[in-house]
Amino acid sequence: MTTAALPRHCAGFLRTGTKSLLVDGRWIPGSGVPFETVDPATDLPLATLASAGPDEVDAAVTAARGALRQEWASCTPAARARVLWRIAEVIDAHADELAELESLDQGKTWATARFAEIPSAAEQFRYYAGWATKITGITVTPSITYAPPGKKVLAHTVREPVGVVAAIVPWNSPLLMAAMKLAPALAAGCTVVLKPAEDTSLTALRLGELLAETGIPAGVVNIVTGGGAVGRMLAEHPGVDKVTFTGSTEVGRKLVASAGAGRLARLTLELGGKSPAVVFGDTDLPTTIPGLARGIFANCGQVCVAGSRVYAERRVYEQVVDGLAAAAKSLRLGHGLDEDTDQGPLVSRRHRARVASYVDDGARAGASIVTGGRMVGETGSFYEPTVVVDAAPDLPLMREEIFGPVVTVTPFDDPGEVIAWANDTDYGLAASVWTSDLSRAHRVSGAIRAGTVWINCHSYFSPELVKGGHKQSGWGYENGAAGLENYLETKTVCMSV
Repeated sequence: MTTAALPRHCAGFLRTGTKSLLVDGRWIPGSGVPFETVDPATDLPLATLASAGPDEVDAAVTAARGALRQEWASCTPAARARVLWRIAEVIDAHADELAELESLDQGKTWATARFAEIPSAAEQFRYYAGWATKITGITVTPSITYAPPGKKVLAHTVREPVGVVAAIVPWNSPLLMAAMKLAPALAAGCTVVLKPAEDTSLTALRLGELLAETGIPAGVVNIVTGGGAVGRMLAEHPGVDKVTFTGSTEVGRKLVASAGAGRLARLTLELGGKSPAVVFGDTDLPTTIPGLARGIFANCGQVCVAGSRVYAERRVYEQVVDGLAAAAKSLRLGHGLDEDTDQGPLVSRRHRARVASYVDDGARAGASIVTGGRMVGETGSFYEPTVVVDAAPDLPLMREEIFGPVVTVTPFDDPGEVIAWANDTDYGLAASVWTSDLSRAHRVSGAIRAGTVWINCHSYFSPELVKGGHKQSGWGYENGAAGLENYLETKTVCMSV
């Protein structure tokens, strides 16, 4: 395992001292206690970040409210589209730097950041740039019978921005998750206060600096950093009209209590997952096993849709177990910036301990570890890719979101049985079905309760593909036209003429 790596593209950004808060186009200090963000591969500090207090949160919301009513409101849809397109271009122009920051701050490999997530963030802005000029209402012919004599009743609808948006994003894919909220909100005409995760704020802050090159008016995007208290202040702020959050179901429930039930702010929540992957005996194993491995080991399993529960038909069960174990053993752990690395560290030592506890508790309860199951190295947050079998269905290992490179494999004999097992979870974010039988693929995908079901693939995303959860995996949807709807309200105008 390698851990040594030096930044080449982002060293200048890291040397610029304590990172401030972006409020109304200016960088200001925070009144909270500053905190360090560290490289999870080396445990070495990367930067010191400001922490927002109540005054800075209020200033950010006030700035967003002012921009909503003035500069951004006066922008035509075409002007908003041009701004979004320029944001995409500036991300592309600084892709090497942003990818390096993402790798250093979160732990993912540079290749994953540079050739997958950073380009995907740019594409979010391009996709919604196209939507900005296509937000239209409809005309309505009312069936009103009491119009004044000689008058006619006409009606139409107008789509308007919901207002000031608090966007709270997670640490697993920081810039991409921010883009998935910023792009549709800005296309709709909203203004935003972005709160990145405490562990991974650097790419959001660098994007904040780069926004100066796009011509976006001051106050349209504000960025405040800090811990969970900052997110809570935003959710409870009376000037915030909409809260969009991606993260754990536990925090989602707290937001429902504070922002939703507390003051009826609109909410979009993408929450936890425990995604099943159902493998039938007629599947093409040479493509299925690598697909399953990517579905759980990509980004160290720190993916909301990770295929953490594999159910394999008994006649291919041993082959699936052996194939996943071989794939896990082949992954080279190391610093994300090392070109020989296949898998970087988990995001923090704290999170690694949490992942390890699920595996250790499962083993004590009778589950068998085929490979992995150990922390690695004296420094960093490395954890071995892990394959587990013989896990009882009631174990936390099988029921709770681990958010790490840990997969359980369970044999099944009856298709009806495996559908029940796949649905036996509080979550419903995603699933995959692996089979050569097209009819079976349609039947099973229709029977699984999840927001996304992939067939013969896993974790395939694009800005056009609507993404959201059923059951306790969230409220509302992101991406596509549905993602834009999160940030729009409908006004009906009815007139007697």
